[in-house]
Amino acid sequence: MAWRGWAQRGWGCGQAWGASVGGRSCEELTAVLTPPQLLGRRFNFFIQQKCGFRKAPRKVEPRRSDTGTSGEAYKRSALIPPVEETVFYPSPYPIRSCAFGSAAIWQYESLKSRVQSYFDGIKADWLDSIRPQKEGDFRKEINKWWNNLSDGQRTVTGIIAANVLVFCLWRVPSLQRTMIRYFTSNPASKVLCSPMLLSTFSHFSLFHMAANMYVLWSFSSSIVNILGQEQFMAVYLSAGVISNFVSYVGKVATGRYGPSLGASGAIMTVLAAVCTKIPEGRLAIIFLPMFTFTAGNALKAIIAMDTAGMILGWKFFDHAAHLGGALFGIWYVTYGHELIWKNREPLVKIWHEIRTNGPKKGGGSK
Repeated sequence: MAWRGWAQRGWGCGQAWGASVGGRSCEELTAVLTPPQLLGRRFNFFIQQKCGFRKAPRKVEPRRSDTGTSGEAYKRSALIPPVEETVFYPSPYPIRSCAFGSAAIWQYESLKSRVQSYFDGIKADWLDSIRPQKEGDFRKEINKWWNNLSDGQRTVTGIIAANVLVFCLWRVPSLQRTMIRYFTSNPASKVLCSPMLLSTFSHFSLFHMAANMYVLWSFSSSIVNILGQEQFMAVYLSAGVISNFVSYVGKVATGRYGPSLGASGAIMTVLAAVCTKIPEGRLAIIFLPMFTFTAGNALKAIIAMDTAGMILGWKFFDHAAHLGGALFGIWYVTYGHELIWKNREPLVKIWHEIRTNGPKKGGGSK
């Protein structure tokens, strides 16, 4: 749950409460392709001699097309250098955002590498069978632990590591001014865009970070099973930006300015997405495991609490960021997946052509 004031200690987070492959990010890329009609008709140029008698321009006669009619085709003068017509092929779907476009390319590369890894694994197994085994190898134990993790746990391990790194940077006195400027979100700050993403990985309190990361770890397997690794990362990063944007709007509307930080906004998106897809799942509070409740009821209670906190002006949590993250999570698993992720095919095809054929040399046509 969002935590206002970087110097305060709280359970939640600057942006939300905290659990395959929406919304929009701070930076949005829309590919708008020029239609062929913009090129218009081809211009005819006539070159005259500089001295002596001027040569009369050759008449341009309509060229008979394949169908026997001239249409809009023209016979090219012998003095006119050949001109290549540029044809633009519009994509049926625009690229929705950098996060989702990058995730689609990541998924393509992951699938490609898995095929290669399969054959590499066969070779490695054969080498291990003839190589003497090392007893008590630390690296082997680490690999064994890593392989026992679920896909979701392996995915959020990088996110947790990034949060721990930023937490350590808060302990460096010489970096305090930089951390406040770039790793806390505040609409009154001179820097507005980059903190919307960076503050998602920022925690000043150890308990604050531990609580958020525990919730993220708990919901990691479920959300990655629903979305997949690549789509989850795109949703998580977008959720951090969107929840901070909603926090900005709430602070400006109420006039209650102040810095916020934490992963709660993004984690609330994860929690809301899982609870929406699995409303009958059973949840429990960490310190009260004997009391259980359904995921659907938990989501309703959290939304009600954050709505009341935003209206009544409770200041300990950033309730606007919580609410924004939760609504984004509900919207994405209900509509966003169909609108964004399932329309990634044009981008993947373009990337496949680049990876397969490479950039064309010389700029000419074949």
